[in-house]
Amino acid sequence: MAKTKIEWCDFTFNPWLGCTKVGPPCDNCYAESMMDTRYGRVRWGAGEDRVRTSKDYWRQPFKWDRAAAIAGRRDTVFCLSLGDIWDNEVDPLWRRDAFRIMDVTPNLIYLLLSKRIGNAEQMCNPSAGNPLLPRNAALGSTFGDQEEYDRDQLKLKQAGEVLGALFTFASIEPMLGPIILDGNAPGWIICGGESGRGAREMDPQWARDLRDASFRLGRPFFMKQMTAKKPIPSDLMVRQFPHLSGVQA
Repeated sequence: MAKTKIEWCDFTFNPWLGCTKVGPPCDNCYAESMMDTRYGRVRWGAGEDRVRTSKDYWRQPFKWDRAAAIAGRRDTVFCLSLGDIWDNEVDPLWRRDAFRIMDVTPNLIYLLLSKRIGNAEQMCNPSAGNPLLPRNAALGSTFGDQEEYDRDQLKLKQAGEVLGALFTFASIEPMLGPIILDGNAPGWIICGGESGRGAREMDPQWARDLRDASFRLGRPFFMKQMTAKKPIPSDLMVRQFPHLSGVQA
């Protein structure tokens, strides 16, 4: 069974393709480069149609769930790597269908990473006709620098509490500047430099300071990659995960 090359999860699940750039971390978007520029599967941007993936593709989580159940473990699924779960351009019925898949695959933990965490509460509000957040979902937000962290970290904390997420997490990739964490920091900190053409340089000290702050706050820290996938210095080769064994479906 093929697993993703993304080191901090077991699988990736993309119920649809397409997105809109919303900030500096998006400038060199690998998903746009792949799905729009290279393969022409979908047009990136506001007002463009998102593309729903195939029925066969949507059945993959059932295979992963069965395998995890047999092995007696919980596998993690990054959703979405080629789009955004809280994208305003997505048909709400697609999100409802995706949540239904999550609800019936309890041996999987879905890592819902977004650049639009401010949409999460409304898009999971039953009074607005939207489905509840699946019980086996964690909420994550992308932060590129201190400005983005200061703007969105409390939104992530509140959404996690209101919606009952398993845990919250931060993907600080690409890291475009130093970030000072505080007591409201997400429950899991992922850090990485930018890769691909035109990769912007990440100062290794930014990552070291982030690692140290994570440790002081008792947050697991995961160093994904350096700029342009250069070798990770030995002192930064820290790859911790949340304690999933106690997480209930």
